[in-house]
Amino acid sequence: MRKPDHLFRYLEPTFFAGLLDDPVLLIRIRPLGRNLLFDCGQIHHLAKRVLKQIDAIFISHAHMDHFMGIDTFIRHVLVSPRTFDLFGPPGLADKLQYKLGGYDWNLAEHFWCSLRVHEVWEDRIVLWVFSGPEGFARNLEGELERGDAVIYQNDYLRVEARLADHKIPVLMFRCRERPSFSIDESALEAAGLVCGPWLAELKRRFYRRFAEKSPLRVPCRDGDGKVEKLVDAAELYRRIRRVRPSASLGYITDVGFTGSNLARMESFLQKTSLLIAECAFLREDLDKARNSFHLCTEDFNLLLDRLRPSCFLPMHLSKTYNGRTDQLYRELSPPQGTTLLKLPEHLLSRPLFPSEVRCPEPYFRVDS
Repeated sequence: MRKPDHLFRYLEPTFFAGLLDDPVLLIRIRPLGRNLLFDCGQIHHLAKRVLKQIDAIFISHAHMDHFMGIDTFIRHVLVSPRTFDLFGPPGLADKLQYKLGGYDWNLAEHFWCSLRVHEVWEDRIVLWVFSGPEGFARNLEGELERGDAVIYQNDYLRVEARLADHKIPVLMFRCRERPSFSIDESALEAAGLVCGPWLAELKRRFYRRFAEKSPLRVPCRDGDGKVEKLVDAAELYRRIRRVRPSASLGYITDVGFTGSNLARMESFLQKTSLLIAECAFLREDLDKARNSFHLCTEDFNLLLDRLRPSCFLPMHLSKTYNGRTDQLYRELSPPQGTTLLKLPEHLLSRPLFPSEVRCPEPYFRVDS
């Protein structure tokens, strides 16, 4: 699934899975040429250069279909001398340590990659570093207090996370584009300002979050002539900016249909540009959904009416519905203004049978 082009300015989300496959969401940050990965089940079909361009991986929870691909990821980026960030729920560092402990790292080199795990709790983020040059030895890096939902950000986006319940803690994510630089020409005219190179400087300071505090020199109209004034750049931009809503993407995997989860989703994921969410069961199996703490199509008809995303992509339907996935789309009734997006059943090719493998002669040939 490629992005709906009209929704995003900086982000290019691609869903690298079919409806029945393990969820793999890749978001490319086009101005940076870098990627973010949301969940990491089967990822052997992703090109190595795509994986090496990943800056951060966001794990909703450590069930196998959301976490097993970390081994593949490490295999491809092992000799990249940099630190990759992993974000996940409490306990993720222990699970990564168990994974890494299953391999021998006696040939570790100084140019191996390292992994920094950010365990996201309600009130804090605990950081652990697994050092590749030290055979992925685990070290506590520290703790950060959580003042808000933001867990990751750069000049073009921020990623927010909230905990939900799947009989274990799971993370829901919202990825928001940062507001782009935009000037209201009528406000510029009303302020008596004259266009010029100072606008490029104002734009530069905007994308650096107005870290530079020195006054900005701007030309203004004074009768028939022009004068220059020194102004506070941040305050000036607030006066002349054109306000545009920022696009955002919501991501939900395994959560139970509980009052607490519904309240969290409703407060956290209102009116996203694109909502990608796991719908594991059809209406007929509502009891299975309740018992396993998953959502079904009936739940999403209620949820979509409350969240009102611009687009909705259901994913990770149970494989028990193989061959009749069209029923999912027939049962979903998004509200007016929400576009339902569809996936093929499978994106990955099926496994090979022995009879399909062609071996070079004369190997494996037995002479009579």
